[in-house]
Amino acid sequence: MKKWNLIIDVDRCHNCGNCVLTNQDEHVGNTFHGYTAPQPRHDGAWIRIRSRAEGQPPMVATAHLPTLCNHCDNAPCVAAGRGAVVKRQDGIVIFDPQLAKGRKDLVDACPYGAVHWNAELELPQIWIFDAHLLDQGWHQPRCVQACPTGAMQAVQLTDAEMQEQVKQDQLQVLQPELRTQPRVYYRHLTSYTHCFIGGSLFTGEQCHSECVAGARVRLSRDGHTLGETHSDDFGDFRFSGLARNSGRYRLDIEHAATCPVSLDVELREASVYMGALRLTTVSPGAISVSPVTPEESHHV
Repeated sequence: MKKWNLIIDVDRCHNCGNCVLTNQDEHVGNTFHGYTAPQPRHDGAWIRIRSRAEGQPPMVATAHLPTLCNHCDNAPCVAAGRGAVVKRQDGIVIFDPQLAKGRKDLVDACPYGAVHWNAELELPQIWIFDAHLLDQGWHQPRCVQACPTGAMQAVQLTDAEMQEQVKQDQLQVLQPELRTQPRVYYRHLTSYTHCFIGGSLFTGEQCHSECVAGARVRLSRDGHTLGETHSDDFGDFRFSGLARNSGRYRLDIEHAATCPVSLDVELREASVYMGALRLTTVSPGAISVSPVTPEESHHV
C-alpha cells in the first residue's frame, strides 16, 4: 500500500516561513471534524523552523531546519495514546480531538517535541499532514504548495519504494537512534547537524597582499585523507559535513612550486574558520604559513 512521506531539502530552505504561515492559515480558527480542532492563533505553531549559523565572518554558513510531526511508524504517542492517537493505513498519525482532550501527557510522549499543547482547548495537537485535504483529493499539503524553493515534497509510495528513494537520494531522519521510524526525511541534513573547517589563503603584506587561488588543500585525520579541495579565486577553502566534537584534524596546503605546509585544527562543538592564513615565500620553491593579526586580516 502507498503511504505518505515528506521530504525536506535543508539546503533549499531559506527560512521564508511560508510553510508556517500557510499551516496557520489553514488551521487557525477552523475545525475539521475527525481530524483536528483549531490551532491556537498565538504560540503552539505546528511547524517550526530551527536555524543555525556556523563559522565566523567572513566565512559563515547558515542552515534552516523545518520541524513538524514525523508521523512515525513506531510512534511513542500512538503507544501512549491508548486509542486517543491513531496511525492510519496511509501512514498519517491523527490525534482524536475528543479522546485526546486533557491528555497533556501525550506532549511528553514525543521525543522530538512535535506535539503542542493547546492550553485553551486542553488538547495535544500536531501537524496532521493536511489529511483532511488529501482525503478530498489534494496531491500535496498546503505547506508543500506554498514553498517557493521546492524545499518540501510530499510523496505517496510503498515502503519498499520509499526505502529505495532513501538510498538513492541519501535521505536521513532526525535522531535515528530513537527507532521511531519517521516518515519525514531530510536531504542534506548534515548542513544543519554538522560543521566545517575553512580558511582564506593570501600572500604579501597588508595592503600589498594577494589572494592565493588554486592551492591544493587536503584534510586528513589519523593519517587517513578525508577530503581534498582547492582554494577559490578569493583564496577561500572549506570542508563541510564534519561531525561536531570530532577532535583533531590535519590540513596540508600546497601551491605551485612550493613545499607542503601542514596545520593542525581542533573541531569541537562549532565550525572553525581559521581566518586569513598568510603564505610567505621563504626560499625559492618554498612557503610557510602564519595567521595574521585582526588588523592585518582586515586588509586582506
